Amino acid sequence: MDRSLSVTALRCRTSDRTPGASRGAEALALALDPEARLVGTFGDARIANWDDDLRDSHGCILEAGGQVEDMLTAGAFPILTSSDCTICMTTFQAVARHEPDVRVLWLDAHGDYNTPDTTPSGFLGGMCLAASCGVWDSGFEASIDPARVLMCGVRDLDAGERVLVDRTGVKNVRPSEVVERFGGHKVYVHLDLDVLDPTILPSQFAVPGGLSDTGLRALLTEVAIECDVVGLEVTAFEYPEGNVELVESIVRAVLP
Repeated sequence: MDRSLSVTALRCRTSDRTPGASRGAEALALALDPEARLVGTFGDARIANWDDDLRDSHGCILEAGGQVEDMLTAGAFPILTSSDCTICMTTFQAVARHEPDVRVLWLDAHGDYNTPDTTPSGFLGGMCLAASCGVWDSGFEASIDPARVLMCGVRDLDAGERVLVDRTGVKNVRPSEVVERFGGHKVYVHLDLDVLDPTILPSQFAVPGGLSDTGLRALLTEVAIECDVVGLEVTAFEYPEGNVELVESIVRAVLP
C-alpha cells in the first residue's frame, strides 16, 4: 500500500557542535515539503562532553523518537531531518516497535560506535549507534540487534570502536553489497551526509574518500527498488555551506 510522505525537521539541540546542522535540517525539510513540520527551537551549538549532552538534550532526543512514532502510527512514510546522529537512540526504538524485523542501513563516514570507555572525543554523536545496539547504557532502551545493522561508506573508525564493531557483528560493506544482504527486507535508512566525499559536500567531521553524489544516488535508488524501505532520517547537513538542491535530489532517490 502506498503511504504518504511525512517530513519533520528536529531543530532543537541534540549534540550540536556547529550551528549549521540544525539549520540544515530545517532547510532540507522545507525543500522536501514546504509544509514540513518544524519541531523545537534552535539551540546554542557548543562542544560538550557526552554525559552533559545526554542530560541537557534528553527532551530533544526523546522528541526525535516521538516524531517518528507519530508518523508511523499515522501510516505515513517518516522522513526526519536533524543536526546529529544522536537521534538514532530513540528513532530506532520507534521503528523497531512498528517493524520488529527491520534492518538498519547506516550510511555515514563514521561508525558512531564508541562508548564512554572508548571515545577519544567525548562526542555523544559518535556513540549513538553503539547505544542503540545495547553496547553501552545511555538510559534509552537498546532497540537494534547489531546483526541487523549494515554500515556502508564508513571509513573512519577509532581503534576501540573497530574492536566493538567486529565483536558485536555489525557489518561494514561496499555499496555493491548492500542489496545483496538487505534485498527483500524491511529497511530503515540512516543517512549522515558526511558519507559523501567532502569535495562534494562540506561537513563538520570531514573524511576523504567518500561516495560521490552519483554513487550515493544510485545506491539509494537500488535500495528503494530492491528493499522495503520503511523510513528515513537525514543528519549532518551544514547550511548554508551545503547545496540544498543537491541533497534534496539524493534524498528523493530513496523515497517511495
